[in-house]
Amino acid sequence: MRIRTFLTVAAAMLAILAGTAAAHADEACAVRSPAYRVALVELYSSEGCNSCPPADAWLGHLAADTRGNVVPLALHVDYWDGLGWRDRFAQHRFTERQQALAAYGGTQVVYTPEVFVAGREMREWGAAKRFDERVRALAAQPARADIALRLAPAGTAGAIDVDARFAAHADAPSRLNAYVAVYENRLESHVGAGENRGATLHHERVVREWLGPLPLEAGAAHIQRTIALDGPAERRGSPAALTQVAEGRFGVAAFVEDAATGEIVQATALAACGR
Repeated sequence: MRIRTFLTVAAAMLAILAGTAAAHADEACAVRSPAYRVALVELYSSEGCNSCPPADAWLGHLAADTRGNVVPLALHVDYWDGLGWRDRFAQHRFTERQQALAAYGGTQVVYTPEVFVAGREMREWGAAKRFDERVRALAAQPARADIALRLAPAGTAGAIDVDARFAAHADAPSRLNAYVAVYENRLESHVGAGENRGATLHHERVVREWLGPLPLEAGAAHIQRTIALDGPAERRGSPAALTQVAEGRFGVAAFVEDAATGEIVQATALAACGR
């Protein structure tokens, strides 16, 4: 009887510990945006551009920042693709977004590398002091929207479930759009033509999936999607894909944009969680 009782208690304790561990794991796969504004940093880049690798490296350093006041993303445009080298990460929608952000700023000129901070072009991004001042100025402002982002491994290997909820504050702009971007880290390309011929390029925070714009209705929006993580066909759905999720190769960013001005009201990001 004592042995049976001991085993029952031990089993119960193990169940409690397992539940606690699962709860902690679940917490690690969720984030809420802070009470201050976070700077969404959009780098428009291309593997065909020989002035882009230094900007790519700069963004990689931003990705290692743990202060929580910057969300860096690299969006590869396709207008370089006909000039010698086709960028495998380029998407036409990113060219269109860059053009839209430029139009908000009153110009039709786009180029690479080009950086936008909170929806506004920043040509002095390479000047550390000026960039830090811009980020600190944003962080000194109260947030006008909240974002709750939760990620979980999907039922299909190599996929993640994304759940992003957006809520506007009473003082937020009247027309807001919600976005979700899935990014990939530690990418490498060996360039065989064009301006970067012979170079090996390294990329961080490259956007692979883009969801939005989704208008906030009555001050709220919800984006829920299962996303198969991109990569070589032999890797998809494999144990290697799950390992790369666990190692932080993939992540998700979410942000809210003023539909009238292109200004980014709030942003947050979270590394994808493995099983």
